[in-house]
Amino acid sequence: MIFTTKEDIEVPREHVFAAVSDFDRFERQALRRGAEISRLDVQTEPGLGMMWHIAFRFRGKRREIQIELVEYDPPNRMVFESRSPNVDGQMIVDLVALSPHRTRLRLEIELRPTTLAARLLVQSMKLAKGNLNKRFKIRVAEYAKATEESYRSRMA
Repeated sequence: MIFTTKEDIEVPREHVFAAVSDFDRFERQALRRGAEISRLDVQTEPGLGMMWHIAFRFRGKRREIQIELVEYDPPNRMVFESRSPNVDGQMIVDLVALSPHRTRLRLEIELRPTTLAARLLVQSMKLAKGNLNKRFKIRVAEYAKATEESYRSRMA
């Protein structure tokens, strides 16, 4: 199952890349939402090979996932691979400069079930794909707007 969306952001590509690669901020957000996060690498700078172990509750069960940054091409692209006992996945973040101050953010998330139970979960998600895709697009649009506001406040 694949979710994909794109947003045009009135911000230079380098600033958008800095925002989407602010891994410390994403870790803090996940912790505030109740997830447990641990880094599995010892890198001090963002780059290829960064890895996280994340545990959270979803549909009443504890879920665990390992995420690895497998492609890192600043300021153009990042690719993450995820593995869990039931679902593997990939997230692709592409940035394209439309002009010096305008960037297109394209985000794609693919889920690949590896067990029968996960196939049933993904099948139920496919039935609700319209609603899930709408929520996904709204979240990315909100993120784009927040990135624009952050950039404007820094430039003011």
